[in-house]
Amino acid sequence: MSLRSVFNLVAKKAAYAAGTPWTFLAAVSIVVLWALSGPVFKFNDTWQLVINTGTTIITFLMVFLIQHSQNADAAAVQIKLDELIRATAEANNELLDLEELDEERLEEIRRDYERMAREAGDALDRVRASCHAAHRGGDRPT
Repeated sequence: MSLRSVFNLVAKKAAYAAGTPWTFLAAVSIVVLWALSGPVFKFNDTWQLVINTGTTIITFLMVFLIQHSQNADAAAVQIKLDELIRATAEANNELLDLEELDEERLEEIRRDYERMAREAGDALDRVRASCHAAHRGGDRPT
């Protein structure tokens, strides 16, 4: 088994475990126990260092797990979207490689889609107004 496969397996299991209520309850319990132990250790620097070091290490490692999960999820979503675009006859196939385009071209495409959205909204408003006018006049829209 390759290092990549092992990391992928461990990262998925750790990310899943980190998102469970039991893990959250365990984290809260650790913080509560740490806080309750403060008077025993007279709230000294070592007592504070324990929680600071522990949370820093966990946060540092979680950044990599979250990034790995996010990369995998984003790649899967991108592939699914690419397949939907590819399978739609009228689709703009330039969108299949959208993430590879420069910012200027992305902005042009975004403006085109905003214009199409406005036009679709305007057409919908006209249809609604027409139906509303027909309904007030006693006619039934067809």
